[in-house]
Amino acid sequence: MRTSTKQSITIVIADDDPEDRMLANEALEESRLANDVRFVEDGEELLDYLHRRGKYRDPDDSPRPGLILLDLNMPRKDGREALAEIKADNDLRRIPIVILTTSQAETDIYRSYDLGVNSFIVKPVSFDSLVDVMQVLGRYWFEIVELSSD
Repeated sequence: MRTSTKQSITIVIADDDPEDRMLANEALEESRLANDVRFVEDGEELLDYLHRRGKYRDPDDSPRPGLILLDLNMPRKDGREALAEIKADNDLRRIPIVILTTSQAETDIYRSYDLGVNSFIVKPVSFDSLVDVMQVLGRYWFEIVELSSD
């Protein structure tokens, strides 16, 4: 049996809806994930965070995420555009990205996977279901999967 010392991994959640961000944060707390969680409001801000531009210049304010939870429908730069840019960037493309969105459109699902998303999850309607999703995500991404350390 392999033993592993897992450290806290930063999760960046890109979602323009303040209520969805609050619910995601509460669901993460409820699911007892002890991760550093950062929020951005759209794809443009997500890319600023990842490239350490503007208010994210200081690496202490923008630790490299081990996981990005990405909404598709956001202003300025939507999740599809951000996903395409991240997966096209040699320095960023290994960061796992999970789409967490209200969209159930097959075109969004296919396009997201074509662009390199790791998983596509439709946002649950109840808070308890969201907590369940966060628990499963936490177990999968932080206990089961081996993440790259770059």
